Amino acid sequence: MAGITFKNVVKTYDNGVTVVPDLNLEIKDKEFVVLVGPSGCGKSTTLRMIAGLESITSGELYIGDKLMNAVAPKNRNIAMVFQNYALYPHLTVYKNMTFALELAKVPKDEMNRRVQWAAEILGLEPYLDRKPKALSGGQRQRVALGRAMVREPEVFLLDEPLSNLDAKLRTEMRSQITKLHKKLGTTFVYVTHDQTEAMTMGDRICVMKDGVIQQFDTPQNLYDHPCNLFVAGFIGSPQMNFIDAQVKKADGGYALCFGDVEIVVNKPELAAYEGKTVVCGIRPEDFHAEQQFFGSGNVMNAYIDLDEMMGSESYLYLEYAGQKLIARVPARYAKKAEENIELAADVEKIHLFDKETELAI
Repeated sequence: MAGITFKNVVKTYDNGVTVVPDLNLEIKDKEFVVLVGPSGCGKSTTLRMIAGLESITSGELYIGDKLMNAVAPKNRNIAMVFQNYALYPHLTVYKNMTFALELAKVPKDEMNRRVQWAAEILGLEPYLDRKPKALSGGQRQRVALGRAMVREPEVFLLDEPLSNLDAKLRTEMRSQITKLHKKLGTTFVYVTHDQTEAMTMGDRICVMKDGVIQQFDTPQNLYDHPCNLFVAGFIGSPQMNFIDAQVKKADGGYALCFGDVEIVVNKPELAAYEGKTVVCGIRPEDFHAEQQFFGSGNVMNAYIDLDEMMGSESYLYLEYAGQKLIARVPARYAKKAEENIELAADVEKIHLFDKETELAI
């Protein structure tokens, strides 16, 4: 069993800066968990604490049932894949992959078996005699993965491994790493600041801010039910629109009022907010130009600042009632910049947040 458990873990550096104030996290055996958040949120520090590359100031870290606080990195049975690949330039692909095995005095036959197994899975068989400089970025990243695989670790730690690749290669490597996880059946912990990577790869995603877990959930639940403004704004691309709306009583529920729009929602929780301002969250893809979404009072006539044509759809950068908004609409509904467009929000998909606490209502 190679689950990972953090119990009240604190990380404070020598200069007195605390980057992880109180971390409680449980990663299940064989799970693919993604740590995601903006730069400086503590995700890489968390990963490095699992690896033993960062000491823990207080609290307990377990891999399986074993307390790891004082265990040296080489004795943790983990393998780490870095952003910059960290390959030895003077060694062949084969030698890069066997380097740690040779240090561990693994028999030569067993080394060959493991390298051939990893090379076959990763498509590296033709490159075993080449040196890293003769490989593309994607091939080097696969060598780094292969070097981790041959150690047969209980836990794979991946620290932004795709950030140095171009967009096409990133997409390709995302699917390769996801397939690799399924094939190996081991625990993967993956750090990224890219929410698209997080959404497409993780069984569960841990969204972090200032060293604190904001929400730890499945990709779909994070998207459908963000617990606060930060998670709502971080998950989804383009990011969610946030609109200050006045709440007033209306037939059929409560009306969210901004500009000339009054969106009526059946949400009893809004009783406590009558006469107050709440934050109304609407994802760009939940604005619609189709007539079936138009109801009484919910149509806004917005000015288009910029139209970004994306092929089958357009991103419209809008201005309405003094607020900047983004709508993601099918290309056939798009209009040019400096024109107006009528749009309506999908009432069933509106998110509401308390303006003071920023928590979901």
